[in-house]
Amino acid sequence: MKAMVLREISSIEKKPLRMEDLPNPVSGPGEILVKVSVCGVCHTELDEIEGRLKPKLPVILGHQVIGRVAGLGSGTKRFKLGDRVGIAWIYSACGKCDFCVGGNENLCPDFKGTGCDANGGYAQYTAVDENYAYCIPERFSDSQAAPLLCAGAIGYRDLMLSNIKKGQVLGLFGFGASAHIVIQVARHWGCEVFVFTRGEEHQNLARRLGASWVGAPEDQPPQKLHCAVDFTPVGETVPRALQLLEKGGRLVVAVIRKRNPIPPLDYSQHLWDEKEIKSVANITRKDAEDFLSLAAEIPIIPEVQEFQLADANQALILLKQGRIQGSGVLKIADQFIRTRGHLRMMEMMTTKEFYEK
Repeated sequence: MKAMVLREISSIEKKPLRMEDLPNPVSGPGEILVKVSVCGVCHTELDEIEGRLKPKLPVILGHQVIGRVAGLGSGTKRFKLGDRVGIAWIYSACGKCDFCVGGNENLCPDFKGTGCDANGGYAQYTAVDENYAYCIPERFSDSQAAPLLCAGAIGYRDLMLSNIKKGQVLGLFGFGASAHIVIQVARHWGCEVFVFTRGEEHQNLARRLGASWVGAPEDQPPQKLHCAVDFTPVGETVPRALQLLEKGGRLVVAVIRKRNPIPPLDYSQHLWDEKEIKSVANITRKDAEDFLSLAAEIPIIPEVQEFQLADANQALILLKQGRIQGSGVLKIADQFIRTRGHLRMMEMMTTKEFYEK
């Protein structure tokens, strides 16, 4: 199979992902083999590539995976060949620790991330335990569904942790893949949304999706925020968001790592009056399942910008520069069929072999 592989930590500008020919993965007991159609690109991949989050090298990145079941390991029960499935950030957890038993498998000491601790979706095929794969609602195309698995699911967890209520004002700092989905959920719940972002295109998208006020992070909104979610990779937005919170408000920081440190906080200015900061660590399977149902009900319509798998480095550079509108998605299945006839034949033969097992 073809895959974009990360073998060393590097700045994304050096284009460290390399296209390689690798053996197709084999589905073990309880696992399904997935022929990947598309895979979303995410800021987490930038954190892995640039060393803020340590992946297990070499690794195939990608944790917003949509594809079809192409092979079944022994003992599998949930899916059949040809089913459309999704794979999200949570690749596995132990299922036995206090966190797992208490419904917080995202905090499991043995938590493994797709495309970080195990190979992900920047490839033609990937394998996963069937219990960590999801049925995808029919109303979404493959490209629309991909960002729902991380940008959407983690955004949903952000909102739940923020304790936002109907009629309250929610502040969103940064307006990328996750925020442009979160605003659709918040508006569906009857919340007013203020968006803090610099890019003109991002500001226009925020207005189009229902933001009642849009400005830069240093601008003054018309009123205080009851809750806020910080999606930005920089530390400076944390004290600014806390400064704008209403008494008793909560700020949810929705990134795994910040590129630069959070500036010192002044207790009386930023935290007094029972203000809170809440971090978000990973997602649970329930987050993904609940959000996929909600997304189909609303329905959420992600803005998607598509790239070919071979252009993964460039897509991530654009993501770092804030130049992707909505969510970036890598198209994988069609690329090699369209550009190389012999690879089409190889893929057809491979799929046929899987179906005959």
